Amino acid sequence: MAAHEQALSTSSIEAGGLEFKMGGRECEFQARYVEEHHLGGGGCRAVFAGYRITDRCPVAIKHIPKDRIPIKVTGENAKRVLVEVAIMLKLAAEADGPVGASAPVSLLDWFDLGTELILVLERPVPAVDLHDYITANGGCLPEEKAKVILKQLVDAAKHLEDKHIFHRDIKSENILIETGSDVPRVRIIDFGLSCFAKERSVCRLFYGTAIHTPPECYGRKKYRAGPTTVWQMGVVLYEALHVGDFNTMTFLQKELKFNKDLSPHCRNFLDACLTNVPEKHPTLGDLQLHPWLR
Repeated sequence: MAAHEQALSTSSIEAGGLEFKMGGRECEFQARYVEEHHLGGGGCRAVFAGYRITDRCPVAIKHIPKDRIPIKVTGENAKRVLVEVAIMLKLAAEADGPVGASAPVSLLDWFDLGTELILVLERPVPAVDLHDYITANGGCLPEEKAKVILKQLVDAAKHLEDKHIFHRDIKSENILIETGSDVPRVRIIDFGLSCFAKERSVCRLFYGTAIHTPPECYGRKKYRAGPTTVWQMGVVLYEALHVGDFNTMTFLQKELKFNKDLSPHCRNFLDACLTNVPEKHPTLGDLQLHPWLR
């Protein structure tokens, strides 16, 4: 069994306590929710805006064909269940506050329609993804504004790590920024590639955004949750502070340009996240204590 499959097998134990059940039929979904315009979707996933009929609460509605579900875990009733559902149920079961209080958006409802799954997710309003937020701010953010976002993002990633959840694809497009207050608030979306992983779990098959692949995947052909998530913190920060996208191969070839006006603490934080050697990465806990975020 491959290492990443071992990590997923462990996840059925980690998720033990959750109740896996059929979410209902199509008529139930249509009786509860109205689906509106297309929001976006990666790969086989299509996501639509919508609202809950009873209170017109905004929701995001994700359609996932059953024959294209990449990662499943085994639930208590021995059925194979979408790991995204298992993870979001775990987050909901262990939430410290009401819906909307945590960084990951909440799973509100889900429906198994036989040929597809429908996930009904919290949709913060007003909000834009970080990529669009950066674009709207002129293509890069001032360092102080980037710091506000990174501090929340590191805290959110550490919260997931503490629950043995590895998102695997934290990037600007998967980070929502709530813009309804003076201080932008970070929310994490799209757990479609996520998995359960313990501290020393090793993954060999890469899931994520190809241009953000951590360097160890090229040389060692394996990666771990902690160092990879820290690497992704660096990728997000780089794209927040520079015009243009981050590309691992360009970085490894030393062709990626860095902003020379960054403060020493900020540049140190960025360099620590983007080190080539995973063993030299700080932990997420270390990042929380870094002088740049203090």
